[in-house]
Amino acid sequence: MKRTELTRLQRGSILVGAAVMLSLAMGMRQSLGLFQPQLISGIGVSAAQFSLAIAIQNIVWGLTQPFAGMLADRWGARPVAVAGVLIYAAGIGTSIVAHSPWMLTLGVGLCIGVALSCTASSIVMSVTSRTVSAAQRSVAMGAVSAVGSIGLMRAAPLAQALLSSHGVQIALAAFLGLTLVMLPSAWLAGASDRIEVEAHGAAQSVGAAVREAAGHPGYIVMAVAFFVCGLQLVFLTTHLPTYLEICGMDPSLGAKALATIGLFNVGGSYLFGWLGGRYSKRGLLGGIYVLRSLFIVAFFIAPPSPLSTLVFAAAMGTLWLGVVPLVSGLVVHLFGLRYMATLSGIAFFSHQVGSFVGAYGGGLIYSAMGSYEWAWKGAVAIGIAAGLFQMTMNVRPSARIVAERTDAVALTRRATAG
Repeated sequence: MKRTELTRLQRGSILVGAAVMLSLAMGMRQSLGLFQPQLISGIGVSAAQFSLAIAIQNIVWGLTQPFAGMLADRWGARPVAVAGVLIYAAGIGTSIVAHSPWMLTLGVGLCIGVALSCTASSIVMSVTSRTVSAAQRSVAMGAVSAVGSIGLMRAAPLAQALLSSHGVQIALAAFLGLTLVMLPSAWLAGASDRIEVEAHGAAQSVGAAVREAAGHPGYIVMAVAFFVCGLQLVFLTTHLPTYLEICGMDPSLGAKALATIGLFNVGGSYLFGWLGGRYSKRGLLGGIYVLRSLFIVAFFIAPPSPLSTLVFAAAMGTLWLGVVPLVSGLVVHLFGLRYMATLSGIAFFSHQVGSFVGAYGGGLIYSAMGSYEWAWKGAVAIGIAAGLFQMTMNVRPSARIVAERTDAVALTRRATAG
């Protein structure tokens, strides 16, 4: 089926399914830091052990994302996404009955890590890109990311309320219930599998596509800079609630901060998707990394207050998932749509290595020094460096894409002249 043969209702249902799946997958995942205090007291894990479980989740997500992308490119997004939802449910179920650090790591770390590679940004952005035209692509990816951000707004307050009133098992059981909503959403998003992909790279093998990307200097710079995105975001979602409690803040402030991040991420994701269709994607990406670093300095350099925490959360939320439509758009610009899920997944591995460092490194530094000072300072230093490098990225499409687009223009001109 060609994209132009889809009705507006069909396109809308695919995009809604993708957005809801992303919303719930990321909302639950980014709220896990709220469970840390009760899990520490309840099953006797340390801050470092909880951080290790989250870090393993992120590295497993990164390691499996390229393979999930390859499977989606080869067999379709629907079977990959549905399998991911079932694995997500298994991970939460394991966490409910966990009585030791290794069981927590199995559920929160391994299972949810694999599930996210099948249900989160890389697969969802590939679905979105297939469903809309090139002219609408950047805005559509921003809009789906924006709707996906609503999950954090809902999941964080829900988790905190249930943790306060009923405890960790009931809160996790509520999350298990949310996975039931993800199943029909994954099925709807998978309808994009029927859409024919544009000609770019149709005859190219996945191995050739990976080699092509590995030889493109701009792709390498983008992937390396993506490391910083994961480090900064996961450091905050994992450790901000604990940091606020250490500073004597009300425990509910952590949930409010995460919900505020989700609220402002709605506008930020759409904004950067819209800007990415009009201005330099590499410049916008670099600017996001630098601005995040400056806001981290402004927040951590002085003791927090409820007002400063929520202002910081609003600023970070605006810059949170705005990177997703920009990175995905750059991948399509450089290499076309055919292996978008695979190549986005490989770049995302770098992001998840950064997430591992942000989650586990932050916990190690706190356990060793009793303070997060050197953790946030390190996040700021590499964030500024990565932002500056990102701004210099080579954005010339691959030689294959340049040749194919040139041939397409020539054919159009000959057809018009004839």
